[in-house]
Amino acid sequence: MKLAIVILNWNGKNLLEQFLPSVVKYSKEAEIYVADNASTDDSLHFLETHFPSVNIIKNSENGGYAKGYNDALKHIDADIYCLLNSDIEVTKHWLMPVIELFLKEPRTAILQPKILDFKNKTQFEYAGAAGGFIDKYGYPYCRGRIFETIEPDLGQFNDTTEIFWASGACLFIRQDVFKTLNGFDESFFAHMEEIDLCWRAKNCGYTVKYIGLSTVYHVGGATLNNQNPKKTFLNFRNSLFALTKNATSPLFPKILLRLVLDGIAGIKFVIQMKPKHALAIIKGHFSFYSHLPRLLKLRKEIKNKAKYYNRTSIVFDYFVNRKKHFKSL
Repeated sequence: MKLAIVILNWNGKNLLEQFLPSVVKYSKEAEIYVADNASTDDSLHFLETHFPSVNIIKNSENGGYAKGYNDALKHIDADIYCLLNSDIEVTKHWLMPVIELFLKEPRTAILQPKILDFKNKTQFEYAGAAGGFIDKYGYPYCRGRIFETIEPDLGQFNDTTEIFWASGACLFIRQDVFKTLNGFDESFFAHMEEIDLCWRAKNCGYTVKYIGLSTVYHVGGATLNNQNPKKTFLNFRNSLFALTKNATSPLFPKILLRLVLDGIAGIKFVIQMKPKHALAIIKGHFSFYSHLPRLLKLRKEIKNKAKYYNRTSIVFDYFVNRKKHFKSL
């Protein structure tokens, strides 16, 4: 089984300098690639000088996460792709459990390891934690992280289990499945495109799994942190993109309630003196409405829609019922 680790880079020389050594040291089972999104720093010179064994793919533009990987993976021949953020430290033997599971389970198409916080290695990291789910209205949450509540790692998620979505911070996917799904939806640009990809994989009958025997540490927000309104814009808009394309019917009641819930989130931002984030939600909705005809067309092309939620509303559970941890849901 040929495994390719592909790290997307844009002006991330400092991150490559800090985190690439662990990838090279602990990934002897894989070929390592850096896909560069037209960086203007000295990332490429640094790679050529210090990591000559790492393959470099030069994308012609910064098309974000989605287009960046779509463009790069066309040039890589492997059975399994590992899409790895540049701000991740990997651990010894992190690949073997993943390879063994892929060999044992042909219908498992996508995998995610345990993702812990690089800055606090005793707790889960926001972006993915121990595997993702989604509620009836398109809001994502994870085992180990619901909204702003992040759990310590006490071994409670050392299992191997089916999940709904795997984090794009460290996502393994079979090459044939990636091609069958036509890769990422590039209109997402960045954020939640992995949820859409996993959703479409589920619609096609594939399995997405979490494997707690493999661990990585993620900085999170190294390229676009939570304080940036652009991230708020992309998260709110793109979750509506994925919901519209893939959700089971009826669709429009879900969208109407999302309008209300997102409005409440906007009011919360105003109260917190973060008006730019409230404005980002409004912009995200207007962008979503402008894309709605295209999304509805894509929706019609998806014949089977996987049931995607095991909670009616994670917002209600978290803020009203005060259920802060995954085991309480």
